[in-house]
Amino acid sequence: MGKIKMDLQAALEKDPAARNKFEIFFTYGGFKALYRHRFAHWFYNHKMKYFAKLIASGTRRKTGIDIHPAAKIAGGVFIDHGVGVVIGETVEIGANVLIYQGVTLGGTGKDTGKRHPTIEDNVMISAGAKVLGPIVVGHDSKIGAGSVVLKDVPPHSTVVGVPGRVVKLNDMRVDDIDQKLPDPILEEFARLNRRIEKLEETLKIKSCKYSITQENSVDGIEDNAIEREIVELENSIDNNKENLNKKEQ
Repeated sequence: MGKIKMDLQAALEKDPAARNKFEIFFTYGGFKALYRHRFAHWFYNHKMKYFAKLIASGTRRKTGIDIHPAAKIAGGVFIDHGVGVVIGETVEIGANVLIYQGVTLGGTGKDTGKRHPTIEDNVMISAGAKVLGPIVVGHDSKIGAGSVVLKDVPPHSTVVGVPGRVVKLNDMRVDDIDQKLPDPILEEFARLNRRIEKLEETLKIKSCKYSITQENSVDGIEDNAIEREIVELENSIDNNKENLNKKEQ
């Protein structure tokens, strides 16, 4: 019962829409799935696997959350919304973990024995994330929405992208659980765009008027308009090269 009380408290603290424990107990699918899993796990550990899987099967039908009865889940875990969550047989989840809908804690199909992830304390796994294989997600870490994590995650880290990339947060502890996640792909595009602008400035080349950096809309332009401008740009570069060669001569 201690873990169940911790789950209720976790839901009350992590969900701003939660009003009281009574409401959570009777209406929250994520809590109901964990509540039933506690009993299924007890039956599984006492060699009554049929009854354990019967409870797990009923939980999946009622809540849309699929938790294998062998999975080890500490107290204080909260599954928010929860529909589509899948938790595999050898998964281990620590305390104070927040899991959103569509999360998969599964295997890759290539491992035996311990083939599912271990989630340490104080981890947030955002909607649609896939954490696969016998890896460890370190404590106080965040997994961004839609990320696919295939490698170990150090403590106090954030993972985003496909495949998941670890983003260090200045080696500072993550005390809050929020949705502020960096976007390394967007940052790389911005860096490349700045380099292109510098090159264009150095070569005295006008940027493409259909560039996404411009405010112009490309709706309604001719199909080959951009191709023609690329040819014009190439000709301009060739002319600049010729002028440079003449000056050197």
